[in-house]
Amino acid sequence: MIELPKRFLRGSYPPIITPFRDGAVDYDAYKKLVEFQLAGGSHGILVTGTTAEPSSLSVPERKKLLEIALGIAKGKVPVVAATGSQNHAETVELTMHADKAGADALLIVTPYYIRPPQRGLVEYYADLGTRTKLPMMIYHIPGRAAVNVTVDTVAAIKERVPHLVGIKHAVNDLEFVTHCLARFGLEFRMFVGLEDLSYPMLCVGACGLMNAVGNLQPRRLADMCEHVFEERLLPARDLHYALFELNQAVFYDTNPIAIKYMMRRLGIIERNEHRIPMVPATKELEERLDGVLRRAKLLN
Repeated sequence: MIELPKRFLRGSYPPIITPFRDGAVDYDAYKKLVEFQLAGGSHGILVTGTTAEPSSLSVPERKKLLEIALGIAKGKVPVVAATGSQNHAETVELTMHADKAGADALLIVTPYYIRPPQRGLVEYYADLGTRTKLPMMIYHIPGRAAVNVTVDTVAAIKERVPHLVGIKHAVNDLEFVTHCLARFGLEFRMFVGLEDLSYPMLCVGACGLMNAVGNLQPRRLADMCEHVFEERLLPARDLHYALFELNQAVFYDTNPIAIKYMMRRLGIIERNEHRIPMVPATKELEERLDGVLRRAKLLN
């Protein structure tokens, strides 16, 4: 594995949502969301991750969102570009654009819907690795992609892609995290992608968080990372419990339905609009989420 700066790809890298207005991407609102993350103390940002609803975006839209984020954040915090798609050609196009545009690293999801065999995943990432030298991470989210990545497969990819530096792990499997870190070393970047595992994974050796709830509470997620890095485990545990219900609320409906509603309720965005087949929160869900926000002392 290539050697990375000690603090690079460490900490909280929230996957910023995509704001829409009357069916179009609201780029002005997106700029404000990037600025919100910088002001909130996030260590970096993730562009067009799952929480950004990338499958509802066109390739030009995904490219423009990355360019906007780079223009605002470059030089202040690292920008990770999520460039994966179910389509290899689309992933190649987005990956090469991210490289040329100046992204700091790549997060590439396992091809979804296709359900490739493990040897197909090896060939997929090996091919992408020939097209860029940017630090690359696998996005492991079997609940959405319908395919698991084994530790042996990660090892086979690493043999062919020296700049494979880590994984975003979004599945309830701490054993997989320990296996990876034991085999590849603690410098291998394991990002938390499942909110409830934030504190446990950090304690095991994860490098940071890529959590949807960072759209709501960037400072607290950054603080949790810093506490664990500095071995202040009790304050980090306190944050784990303080954030527990918010973390649960992310999945009261398909992500990012709940997150977008809560962001609107807190005045972070003006509209919790989606593109179909995604739809806004129901009235019943809104009431449930209002209760979560009140108990978290975010609403009067």
